[in-house]
Amino acid sequence: MKETNEKLETLLTALDAQPIAASVKNDAELELALKSDVKVVFLLYSTILTVGPLIERIRQAGKLAFVHLDMVEGLAPKEVAVDFIAQTTRADGIISTKAALTRRGRELGLVSIQRFFLLDSMAMQSVAQFSRGAADLVEVLPGLMPKIIRQVADSTGKPVIAGGLIQDKEDVITALSAGAVAVSATNPQVWAL
Repeated sequence: MKETNEKLETLLTALDAQPIAASVKNDAELELALKSDVKVVFLLYSTILTVGPLIERIRQAGKLAFVHLDMVEGLAPKEVAVDFIAQTTRADGIISTKAALTRRGRELGLVSIQRFFLLDSMAMQSVAQFSRGAADLVEVLPGLMPKIIRQVADSTGKPVIAGGLIQDKEDVITALSAGAVAVSATNPQVWAL
């Protein structure tokens, strides 16, 4: 766990300096992210053949690389998928909606972010049942709910990243003021803030 703690500190320091993570869905967005000032990139696309080289490009650009396991084509939502990422790539961490995967990531020394889609009160109940050992951070979507961001931070005891529908500086400031440590955005204009 010591290695995970050091990686988590590195991530939190990077997000403190630049609290916007670039979430990229294709090669064109990745190119923009690599040229931007963001320090953290969330890889929301890839295949089992491309995930390693894409992570390597992010790392070579001096940025932290997080791969969304649920979006890697060809990987099953099983713990062995996390083993594959840990053993064959230089990813700094993983993102998943599945607690078993984020828990396994932590066991392997990867910073783990558990993503929650907060669409209704039932989704909030799943956050309330969140196991503190399942992930290092929590990402909530959509990220435009200041009251909910605060509740999630309080109930999980974990740093919160607000993602989804973040469109401008006001959205970023609102999320950060509500207690998020950062926002993740697919909009390159937000990365430039």
